[in-house]
Amino acid sequence: MESVERFTAITALIGEAARATMLWSLLDGRAYTAGELALSAGISPQSASNHLNKLVEGGLLRVEKQGKHRYYCFARHEVAYAIEGLASLVPEKRTMMPAARLQNGDVRYARTCYDHLAGNLAVNITQGLVRKRLLQVKDDTYLVSQKGIAWFAELSIDVHALQQQKRAFAQPCLDWSERRHHLAGALGAALLDQLVARHWVRRKINERTVILTAKGQQVLERLGLIDSAVGNQ
Repeated sequence: MESVERFTAITALIGEAARATMLWSLLDGRAYTAGELALSAGISPQSASNHLNKLVEGGLLRVEKQGKHRYYCFARHEVAYAIEGLASLVPEKRTMMPAARLQNGDVRYARTCYDHLAGNLAVNITQGLVRKRLLQVKDDTYLVSQKGIAWFAELSIDVHALQQQKRAFAQPCLDWSERRHHLAGALGAALLDQLVARHWVRRKINERTVILTAKGQQVLERLGLIDSAVGNQ
């Protein structure tokens, strides 16, 4: 019974519209002040502070103090994954018009989900890693094969070091736009870091949207992780 009460308390925290909007805003991986989150939710700073205090007390957010400022961010990675997963429950719009082709620069094509890559690009990369047997799906998690360990090492990703971190190593995260899984956890975060460092993808300033560069498309196609269906901008 205690578990049910705790669950209902958490869902009540998330279910309030202003709080849900602020939690969604934090999915870009940055920390924000109460004033910034108030602006995103369209409420007063005082109201935002009250909501944020409840989210902190509920264990969903934490506060980092830097000088005179207080910055809010997710208390743990699992909170971000849960918020992204909830978005997949939103019904898709169905019209008589044919589905629009995804374009590079579209948030549904590539975006950040807290600290890892999401969207059509992320799903295709993840499926490519599984197809090439670099990742293996087992018991709702991803395992890295010996071949995969060597492959990630070529990208300067130390699989063994990541497995020692006090967080999920490699887990499926349900993509709200694709309704399929992409790679999350420490491995997903490390992969996004390398994609950015190698200029294969580029973050848009102050947005969650991620751009696949011409270099990145060329390399990822050569690696057999994506196809050439989406053009670069």
